[in-house]
Amino acid sequence: MELADIKNELAQMRDRLEEFRGSLDLTDKQNRIAELEQQMTAPGFWDQQDTAQTVINEVNALKEVVNDFQTLAEGFENLKVTYELVQEEHDADLEGELADDLVSLRDAFNKFERNMLLNQPHDKNNAILELHPGAGGTESQDWAAMLLRMYKRWADDKDYSVETLDYLPGDEAGVKSVTLHIKGNNAYGYLKAEKGVHRLVRISPFDSSGRRHTSFVSCDVTPEIDDSINIDIKPEELKIDTYRASGAGGQHVNTTDSAVRMTHLPTNTIVTCQSERSQIKNREKAMKMLKGKLYQQELEKQQQEIENIRGEQKSIEWGSQIRSYVFHPYTMVKDHRTSLDIGNAQGVLNGDLDPLIDAYLRSLMNET
Repeated sequence: MELADIKNELAQMRDRLEEFRGSLDLTDKQNRIAELEQQMTAPGFWDQQDTAQTVINEVNALKEVVNDFQTLAEGFENLKVTYELVQEEHDADLEGELADDLVSLRDAFNKFERNMLLNQPHDKNNAILELHPGAGGTESQDWAAMLLRMYKRWADDKDYSVETLDYLPGDEAGVKSVTLHIKGNNAYGYLKAEKGVHRLVRISPFDSSGRRHTSFVSCDVTPEIDDSINIDIKPEELKIDTYRASGAGGQHVNTTDSAVRMTHLPTNTIVTCQSERSQIKNREKAMKMLKGKLYQQELEKQQQEIENIRGEQKSIEWGSQIRSYVFHPYTMVKDHRTSLDIGNAQGVLNGDLDPLIDAYLRSLMNET
């Protein structure tokens, strides 16, 4: 890389750093951290575990932003010093170190910018992700299993924890439905990019004639809602069914009716949970899932009303997929919302979702 190119990129980084500084309100964040840390030293802070955890989560999230910005600023200053030394000494080893450090800092800038896009109220929350195959039997159920593996690998790469709340295996292969609880900072903010219908085109391994098949799986993502959001659910609006838990390969099978299916009658919203051996705990988790779904529905209703006022029309039909994964006659993943094409389709299925998520988040920023 030529020194002139490095000089130009350093100038761009300087401008981006000032943009970050201007939009972050660092002083306000530092004051808020001090205020919350004062709360944490108060007697009886841990008496209310949920409230205490909410405070700690906010402190950690604020500290992460402030510390990451300071790390960027320090990295930029160090890179400037190295650049000036290279100009003076023309040392080949130092030039190689400069080029490597520039790539690392560029990646850090991009990651920080992506995190700044997660500024909606529940972006930092944990996420509930559900997969439901479309028509097509074994073929679509196998596609759901492939997506399940993809999301688990992506979460592992992010050091997120993944808990299977509900799992219904396919008749021959794959899964009929699955619900994951993905825990980690910004989990919902990232995974909201995955909500919609995912389409697979491939030569089916289940077709002896070797024909090409198209399969669909619906992915639903909702934020985990904490007790600070009041969702009013009346007991008479609920239908609660219990059944015996089951799982892939006979795992988590109970001899009691511990699994819970909860139906919100006014909206016909259904959630299920069988991750715990205790029916009471499954009920608690199912209620949290239900609150998240109802909250999400209310947000979507408000957004739809805004779009109706604007005169916008968006198809919500099953065929209006957000993304296509094509393995025949060529290999490509295409996101239909952002027009991003990725040739390494297998890499995406192995969990490399960040470019797709990043493009979607940037498209949301451009809409505002």
